[in-house]
Amino acid sequence: MTYDRLVCANCASPVSEGRCPVCRANRERLQQDNFFAGLNPMALIALLALLIATVALLAHQTA
Repeated sequence: MTYDRLVCANCASPVSEGRCPVCRANRERLQQDNFFAGLNPMALIALLALLIATVALLAHQTA
């Protein structure tokens, strides 16, 4: 899940807006901890499909 859909328990606003110190701290943590946190689900699916296609192509060439 991307942080732009999260709601802060402290101020009840979206974490991506960073209205309170808790939102800003969590937004920073999520951005630093995980490279894939900023990608949307469709981009992750596309990366996964590309990886699977690459592995299948390499397996086919070595066989």
